Amino acid sequence: MTKITAQEVNNLRKITGAGMMDCKKALVEAEGNVENAIEILRKKGQKVANKRADKEASEGIVIAKTAEGSKFGVVFKLSCETDFVAKNQDFVDFANALMDTAIANKPATAAEFTALKLDGLTIEEKITEMIGKTGEKMAIEQYEILEAEHVAAYNHNGNKLACILGMNKEVADVEKIGHEIAMQVAAMAPVAVDENGISQEVIDKELEIAKDLVRQEGKPEDMVDKIAQGKLNRFFKENTLLNQVFVRDGKKTVAQYLKECDADLTVTAFYRVMLGE
Repeated sequence: MTKITAQEVNNLRKITGAGMMDCKKALVEAEGNVENAIEILRKKGQKVANKRADKEASEGIVIAKTAEGSKFGVVFKLSCETDFVAKNQDFVDFANALMDTAIANKPATAAEFTALKLDGLTIEEKITEMIGKTGEKMAIEQYEILEAEHVAAYNHNGNKLACILGMNKEVADVEKIGHEIAMQVAAMAPVAVDENGISQEVIDKELEIAKDLVRQEGKPEDMVDKIAQGKLNRFFKENTLLNQVFVRDGKKTVAQYLKECDADLTVTAFYRVMLGE
């Protein structure tokens, strides 16, 4: 049997981040060949991934970032099983390295993203490698991009919630404006930019619920449609971004605030990503 020194084990641990015993076993199996030992550890990570596929990965990190020029933004969720791993600096650094790769390459989908190379491996392989190091299930559970004349990103404290938001033009103080509206998205969780972004299916469902409630309140049948429409309008006001009350000034809506900044300024799209959703 090939004799494995403590220095060799330690060197492999530094390269891979795997545990000391795992590194020693891999080196023994690889008869001292470091590259083969690394491959063995990667395969071990794959086995861990398969074994833990049924585990719940409800912790993790959510981050958002814009590319230089602020016309492209990314937000994604990298999940893991425990808060202990989510707060580990290696995990945080790994998530940031993934983000830098996304910003540099601008992949359009999660599949394109995980196929990108990072340090000689695909991102999918790097995630498997991290699974081997931590023993926890991990995955990119949500990946969203935005392209617009101006894209703002907001990361909430604790990295459990982040947003990207697109605006239709560059104006004075656009970075400040974009940041404030992205914070609004984070705080108020709108479901669409305005009522035009709400599907007819959702509208019909909200009207049906409103009519049932009105009837339960004993209102006259000839008033049901009118009152239900009022409730639908309230739904739009509470759940669509431009119609929401602006959190920084309760006397105006988000649309009114934007119009004060510039008559033609508006939001084109947004993504709000949160752990547990």
